[in-house]
Amino acid sequence: MRKGLFLGTLLLLAFGRAFSQDTPNRIVCHAVIEGRDTIPVFELKPYNVIAFRGNLSNKEIRRKTRLMNNVIKVYPYARLAAVKLHEYDSLLLSIPNDEQRKKTMKQVEKAFVKQYTPIVEDLSFNQGIVLLKLIDRETGKTTYRIVDELRGKITAFFYQSIARLWHYNLKDNYDPNGRDAEIESIVRMIETGKIKI
Repeated sequence: MRKGLFLGTLLLLAFGRAFSQDTPNRIVCHAVIEGRDTIPVFELKPYNVIAFRGNLSNKEIRRKTRLMNNVIKVYPYARLAAVKLHEYDSLLLSIPNDEQRKKTMKQVEKAFVKQYTPIVEDLSFNQGIVLLKLIDRETGKTTYRIVDELRGKITAFFYQSIARLWHYNLKDNYDPNGRDAEIESIVRMIETGKIKI
């Protein structure tokens, strides 16, 4: 009997020690004791859940989700475009004559096209439209006006003609309180940190 008790105790100690060594991933946390229950208490990081208001159809939810994804994808590029446009405006103001300005703009355009063409080619048509609207939002200038200032009226007219074939107008202003209110709402959530990019 003593051998069995001794062997049982030895086995319990061996398994107990093995169990405690095999589980190094223990979590120490606060706990609340209620009656005979011990309830662990964990502090969770804040997490934003974005939900659409109202009774929406599945089609409308997909449309809004797609718009949100498009804005999230192109918003950094719109911010970058605003910064670059500001740099180019100040650069062009520092150049005294028109001939030198045109030469400088062609060099800048070549570098810009080389660097950003792969990104722009990767965008869908809808993402491109959202990007144009957000560039207007960030710069305060329509795309037509930007092209007109940087490349001239003929090029702006050419791009406007192509855009009109696709039922889009480069002269449209960004309307944060009207037709672009959903985009504005998403951008504000990005700017306040409610949506992470």
